[in-house]
Amino acid sequence: MATLPNPLPTLAADPSGSSFGLELPAGSLIDVTAEGPADEPLLWCADKPARPGDYDALQPARRAAGLLPVLLDLGGDQGALDEWQLLPDEASYPGDHDAEEVLEEFWEEYAADELAPDTDYPAKEAVTENFGERATYDGTIAPYGPEWPGLAPATEPESAVDPDVRAAEVADSLTESGSWLKEPRLALVPARRSADIPAAIGWSGQINYEGDVARLCAVLRSWEDRFGVRVVALTFDQLVLSVAAPPTTQEEAEAVAAEHFAFCPDNVTQGHHETLRAYAQQAVLNQQAWSFWWD
Repeated sequence: MATLPNPLPTLAADPSGSSFGLELPAGSLIDVTAEGPADEPLLWCADKPARPGDYDALQPARRAAGLLPVLLDLGGDQGALDEWQLLPDEASYPGDHDAEEVLEEFWEEYAADELAPDTDYPAKEAVTENFGERATYDGTIAPYGPEWPGLAPATEPESAVDPDVRAAEVADSLTESGSWLKEPRLALVPARRSADIPAAIGWSGQINYEGDVARLCAVLRSWEDRFGVRVVALTFDQLVLSVAAPPTTQEEAEAVAAEHFAFCPDNVTQGHHETLRAYAQQAVLNQQAWSFWWD
């Protein structure tokens, strides 16, 4: 993966980041990967859990040092970073991939799965036989069929807020008491843009779905451009995005939901939504955060 010069080694001699004009809390440089220590640190991670306001305080690192903030959830059974199985050498460069080509490939494969008769559920197979192929995909991926519907249009700029402001708002909600994150820690990652953070550290939460996380980061880049997303948090197996310009109509939300289905079918097929239309209404329409989990 093509990389910029890594500013993290500077923090070994300057742990507060004062040379970058920063005031970092106590933290550690992380070089652990699934294949042994990396040649250079992958990220800096705070020693203590984050609180509301902490994420926003690290936003200047983006401009001062080329380090992008993100929350890492280090609580739970697989919270320790040495259990995350980071694979930076397996990630290509996100800019080498076309977002629509990636999504179209996934759509054609996983939409076809939804169209096929399900032998585990005879009732579903009977519906297909009685009413034809359309009955099956109307139940899951309607209003779309087996052909990739194309990229959703960008949300109109006047409905957007500043993406970094929205990112700080979502980060604060994830660091408040009672959040579903167990132990969110602030981290700084050397990356060109927020969408590249998973590839920069070799995150493998998607590994059962796609071996090269950079292909998914190409989609995140496209969502950055069209919807003002930021990668705000990562857990062992979950990705959380802030959304500055979410869809504001059901039709727009369904078009984006089709991209979400291609990006992460489990969000629809193994979530609480059951159909793409329901997912669009409940998890995409006017939502300031999107999350993804791969089984």
